[in-house]
Order: sequence, then C-alpha cells, then structure tokens
Amino acid sequence: MNEKSNEKSVIIVGAGVGGVATAARLAKAGFKVTVFEKNNFTGGRCSLLHKGGYRFDQGPSLLLLPDLFREAFHDLDTSLEAEGVELLKCEPNYNLWFSDGESFTLSTDQAQMKREVEKWEGKDGFERYLAFLQESHRHYELSVTHVLKKNFTSLLSMLRLSFILQVLALHPFESIYSRASKYFWTERLRRVFTFGSMYMGMSPFDAPGTYSLLQYTELAEGIWYPKGGFHSIISALVHVGERLGVTYRLSTPVAHVNISPSNHATGVTLTTGETISASIVIINADLVYAYNNLLPPSNHALSLSRRSASCSSISFYWALDRTIPQLETHNIFLADHYRESFDSIFKLQQIPDQPSFYVNVPSRIDPSASPAGTDAIVVLVPVGHLLENHADRGLHPSSSQDWNTMVSSARRTILSTISSRTGCVDIGAHIIHELVNTPQTWKESFNLDKGAILGLSHSFFNVLSFRPRTRHAKYAGCYFVGASTHPGTGVPICLAGSKITSEQVLEAEGMDVPWKGKKSAGEVMAVVKDIDRLHIRPVLSNFHIGIGALVLMFLALYFRVYRN
Repeated sequence: MNEKSNEKSVIIVGAGVGGVATAARLAKAGFKVTVFEKNNFTGGRCSLLHKGGYRFDQGPSLLLLPDLFREAFHDLDTSLEAEGVELLKCEPNYNLWFSDGESFTLSTDQAQMKREVEKWEGKDGFERYLAFLQESHRHYELSVTHVLKKNFTSLLSMLRLSFILQVLALHPFESIYSRASKYFWTERLRRVFTFGSMYMGMSPFDAPGTYSLLQYTELAEGIWYPKGGFHSIISALVHVGERLGVTYRLSTPVAHVNISPSNHATGVTLTTGETISASIVIINADLVYAYNNLLPPSNHALSLSRRSASCSSISFYWALDRTIPQLETHNIFLADHYRESFDSIFKLQQIPDQPSFYVNVPSRIDPSASPAGTDAIVVLVPVGHLLENHADRGLHPSSSQDWNTMVSSARRTILSTISSRTGCVDIGAHIIHELVNTPQTWKESFNLDKGAILGLSHSFFNVLSFRPRTRHAKYAGCYFVGASTHPGTGVPICLAGSKITSEQVLEAEGMDVPWKGKKSAGEVMAVVKDIDRLHIRPVLSNFHIGIGALVLMFLALYFRVYRN
C-alpha cells in the first residue's frame, strides 16, 4: 500500500472533457492534481479511432457554442490558437435528405436560408424563420447567463429572482416541436428545425423548447470542426494542465472512493489495491455508475438508476476506397414516420424499423482524416438504451449473435437509404475497414449506465435543481463534473460545468478564483470614437410622436364639439 501526501491535493476520477478541464483549472488555482483514467487514452467518448490510415471521431464530431471553448482556454491564460488548435468552419451546416427525393440545406448564409425556407413556405415563411431565430437567440442568451454559468445547489436556487423573471421566456414547459410549429407551418420544416434534440439524447416531442438554442448557435455561430479531430481540444487541455503540474495516470482504473468515518472523501483505491490519499475527490466517471460502484451503497444511488436516461447508438466507422461526393461533412437522413421513430427509441427503448440517422464525413472538411482519394465516414444511429428486466421493451441481447443480427439489419437499412436518397454508388461495396460501437460496447468501454451515450435525460425534472448536484450531499470533499450532473451533457456544456465545479471547490476551500473578474475573449470591446458608442434607442420615433400628437388634437377637437 502506498500512501501519498494529501496536502492541498485533488484526485479526479476520469479523463473526459469535464475531468481534464477541471484538472487544469484547479492546478492553476494551486492544487496538486492527479487524474486517474481506466482507458489508455484521454477524452472518454470524445476520443479518436484509427484504422489503416483512416481517422474517426468516436463520439462528438461537430463543435457548437464556440465561445464556451474560447472561454475555457482564456480562463487558463491561453487560447485555442496558442495551443495549436485550428477550427475549420463547416459550410453548409448540414444536408438533410428526405425519402421523396427532396433535400434541405442548413447554412449560416442567410441568402441560402432565404431560398431554402421560401421554397417550401413562401415569403411569409422566411419572416417566420427570422422570428424563430429571435426566440432561439433569446433561449441561447438566457440559458448561457442564467443556467450554464450558475450552479443550482438546491431547490432554492431556482427561486433566484433573476432566473424566475426569465423562466417563461425559456419555454421549458413546451416541447421543441410545439414551439417550432408556431413558426413553421409545413411538416417538412418542422422536422428540419427540430431534429437537433437528438444531440441531447431526447425526442423533439419531449425536449423542452429551451433547447432550440442549439439551432440558434448552429445558424448564427456556425458548426466547426477541430483540425486533426475533436480530440485535439482535449489534447490541448491535457497539455495546458500538464504545464500547470497535473499528473495523468492512464490505464489505471479506480475501484472505489475512500470515505472516512466522519463522511469525508479521503482518496481512492485502485483496482490493484493501491491507495492514494487526497483532500478532495472529483468524479468525472459516469455519474450513475459512480454512485452505484465507486461510492458506498445508498438509496439515492438506486433512485438515480431509475431516472430516465438518454438514448444510446449503433455507430459505424467506415473506411472507404473512394470518395462519396454527394455527402457533405454533416448529413441527416430523416425517417418518414418521424414521431413513431422517436417513440420507438425513447418510449420503448428499441431500434426503429426506419430510423433517422446522422452521417459525418470528416475527410470532407479535413483531408488528413483519410488517404487521398478516399473518405472516412461515421454513421450514428440513435437507438434505445439498455433496459433489463422489462419483457415488453428495451434491448435484451443475450449473445453476440443477437448484436450481430441487429447491427447487420441497421447496416443494410443505412446503406440502402443513403444510396436511394442521394443517388450515390453502393457504399457497401467500397468499405475496406469497419469498426462498430453498440449500446453494449459503449457501456463496457466507458462504464456508461445502460449504455446511454449522453447520460441522464434532459427533461424538465432532470435539469437545474432537479439534476444531480455537483457536490455530494453526504460526503464532504466529494464533487462531480460531467454529462449527468449540472449543467448537462455535450462537450461545451461539460466545459461550462468544469468551471462551476472548480469554483465550488475553491469557494469551499476559501481560495481565490484565478479567473474571477476576467473578461472573456468575446467580451472585449474597444470604444475609441463617438461613432462607436452605444446609444439608448428612443421608445418612439418622430413619426409615432407626430401620429400621437394628431390623435390628441382630434380627441381634443371632438370633446370640444361634443360639449358644445
């Protein structure tokens, strides 16, 4: 047994994006930080797969909310550019393909969007589209200010006056689909502007309307791709942390968190039996897994297991011997039976007969992803998460052959759908290497409860003060960061969460927050001339004042005549 000094030390369990960002932040604040990771690589699901000269993003493949990435590096006194991270803008954002042979291009180019929207909903349709952007912009700004940058440590946190005044404007009690239906009057466009809820692992018929913020950031800020793969962001954060003194121990699984008789986290015990002490333990492993496997048994752990979870996926990684020019970097194929396909996933936890799915071609935006004249393709098919002990629903493969059958069926559907809708060649004939992830492999590789790739669901009663807290209610010195704690899932959201958890730790320890009061990179404005100064817009224009004056004159004349 090896005991180490616990003076001002932090152990982080898991090297996902939340873990590596928190490690760098706390190292900057003066802690001695050690990160333990069960796999031989950092990033968790945000990692890379390689096969025969081809590179694939295992999980996330598009970068949204770029300001949250810039803020994370800015707080650490560096920048994406300084760390060698180059962001490539994906244009168009997506091509969406329908079974009737039609397609729709989503873009940050307003001229392009005007043509696309008016093609289906006429001139008034574009005006409604702009109104939709206005509402989703409001969702975005309010969410960043009042949710992503604030902690919700108890139910009282939801009673903050600044938050209460904005709740109704966030439309949390209406679905994305119902809000979109207000602005888009054709079923085609309602689908175009709601499929993004899949990024939260939710059906658009259940996801709160607040999450239209995802459509806003795509349309207003664009979709980006880090050159060299999404893991280049994680790698940069790891290097920043190492410069600040963070130690990474890969291929080092943690057996459990050590708890003292006085209910204080005192370190961890590894699967090898080695014990490492620390005054603070931060868990970046899957939260439900951690409560049920790394911490002492509790009723709360069991209740977390019963909470609704996000979906899982069957993901294909194909190395092709040629390019497929019909496919852009990001492509969406929507099911004809749109609602039924989501119900199959999220209500029955099954694989839809005709799924909606996402196709990513990283080699289209970054040629280094595959040899010249070829394409690397990633296909993500959302499916239900693993759910045992329910005879009427869920995925219950009892052998590898069951998975092989389901994977084969999904592969056939995907290949035929892509070919029939885009008119491209038979992709299957050009696959030279294939890798596959299923709900079972997601669970085994990353300890994901039920194989749910996005953690707990983001329904209203699973967010804000209802979401598992960033600090353990019973064990002092035990904190959480990651997809299933506040503020939620997704790489930029976990980056925001790392700041929340780090500041909570520093506040509890009575330490200064190094980045407190520091303007973010996007907030720096230089006002050097009068013409650049901000002015308050008059409430009424001269025209309105003139009309008002005329109305008053007529009223005065009317009453004078009436009295006489």
